[in-house]
Amino acid sequence: MNDFIANYGLIILLVVLLVFMFWSSRRRMAKQKLEQEERARQTVPGAEVLLQGGLYGTIVSYDPDNLDQPAIVEIAPGVDIKVHSQAILRVVAPTEPVIADDEILPDQSAPAATDPIVATADDRADTTDPDSETGTKPQA
Repeated sequence: MNDFIANYGLIILLVVLLVFMFWSSRRRMAKQKLEQEERARQTVPGAEVLLQGGLYGTIVSYDPDNLDQPAIVEIAPGVDIKVHSQAILRVVAPTEPVIADDEILPDQSAPAATDPIVATADDRADTTDPDSETGTKPQA
């Protein structure tokens, strides 16, 4: 047994280290991919971003599906620049994603404007004052 460890111990140690390095790099790559997907979801027109050069700007156009296409960033009023989409370091002030007109679904819960308004007993306000009932004394 002692002879086996002396002959193959270094090889076993190297294999264990290689397996650990492989596992660690796969885990780190998966984490970076999740962060990149989150950044792509937050990078919408109108979001304030920090570029890798230290410039702050507002996204004018960005295509998260095609990262080779440059993003257009407004760094000052009327001054738009093209930057590589991966030059966006982080989103400083995220905004809500813009919904296109064809993506808007009609609200099914709201009544149509042509429906007549019908008042029910629950809709009427209770105008009686509980303190003004007969037989009660005002509280001091």
